Amino acid sequence: MPRTGVHATAGGDQPVDDAALDDGGLPAIQGLPRSQIGTTPQHLLMTLLGDYWFEREEHLPSAALVDLLAEFGISEPSARAALNRLAKRGLLVSSKQGRNTYYGVSPRALELLRETLKRLVAVGIREPGPWDGAWTIVAFSVPEARRDVRHSIRSTLRWLGFAALYDGLWCSPWLEQDAALAMLSDLGVHSATVMRARIDPRSAVQAGSAWDLELLKREYLDFDAEFSPLLDNVRRGTLTASEALVARTKVMDSWRRFLEVEPYLPVDLLPDDWPRAQMRELFLELYDNLAPVAKARCRQVVAKHSPELATMVTHHAVVEPAI
Repeated sequence: MPRTGVHATAGGDQPVDDAALDDGGLPAIQGLPRSQIGTTPQHLLMTLLGDYWFEREEHLPSAALVDLLAEFGISEPSARAALNRLAKRGLLVSSKQGRNTYYGVSPRALELLRETLKRLVAVGIREPGPWDGAWTIVAFSVPEARRDVRHSIRSTLRWLGFAALYDGLWCSPWLEQDAALAMLSDLGVHSATVMRARIDPRSAVQAGSAWDLELLKREYLDFDAEFSPLLDNVRRGTLTASEALVARTKVMDSWRRFLEVEPYLPVDLLPDDWPRAQMRELFLELYDNLAPVAKARCRQVVAKHSPELATMVTHHAVVEPAI
C-alpha cells in the first residue's frame, strides 16, 4: 500500500490555520463511535498526553484536559474523576495556580509512554530472522493469595511475546530468557523455571498451538475493514479537525491491541498470506497523515485556557516526510 503526502485538512487540501478550525461538536464518523475509543477515560487521556504532550514538563490546566476528553463524548464529571484517579495512581502530578488545578505527566508515566510508543510503532517492522527450532519456556506457580503477582507475570510475558500453552506454562520462539528472569526476580517469584528447549515433534501438543493465528488474522482483517474506508477520506482531506483528532486516536488505540497479540513467530510457522506488513502500512499512513490536523485541534482546545501552553502541543510522526 503506497504512502502519500496528503494530509487531512479542515476542508479540502489546503494548509490548516489553527484559528480557522471548526469549534463545534464532533460529528459522527462511520466506524468511530465515541464510546469505543479508549477503554476508559483514564486510558484515553494517557493516550492523548502521550501523543500530543510527550516529553513536556509543563502542567496543563485541568479545564483544558476536560475539554479534550469532551471531544470524545466524555462528560465533565467522568473527565475530572479520571484526572483524580490518574493522580492517585502516580501517573499524573497536580499543581495549583490560584484557584485553578493543573496536571502534568509524572516521570513514571513518561517512562511507560516512551516504552509503549517505541513498541507500538515497531509492530510489523521487525521481520523474524532465522529460528533455531527451540523455544524459551517459562513455568511458574503462584498461589491464589498472590494473584496480583500472577496477573503481572502473565501481562509481562504477553508483552515480551510469550503465549500460554497452559495456565502456568508459557513459551516464545525467541531468546527471551534474560528478560523473563529479570521480570520474575523483580516480582519476587522464586518458584519458576526458565529454559530453552526443543519440543519433540511426536508430542501431542506443539508450542505453536499457543497462538490462535486464525483469530489474529481476523483481527488484522477487521482493522483493514474499519480503517481502509477512512484512508480515502484522509487522502481527500475531507475530515474536520475534530474528526481527525478522534480518528487518529481510534487508530492508535486499535493498533495498540496488536502489541499484545502479534506473535512475531518464525516465518515457517506463519501462513503465507500473513497480513501484518500491509496493516502496518495502513496504520502508518493514517497515524502520520492525520497528525498535523489532530495537533491543530488539540492546540485550539488548549488555547481556550492557556494560549502560551497551546504552542507547545506537538505530535509524533513515525515516518518523516520526504524533503
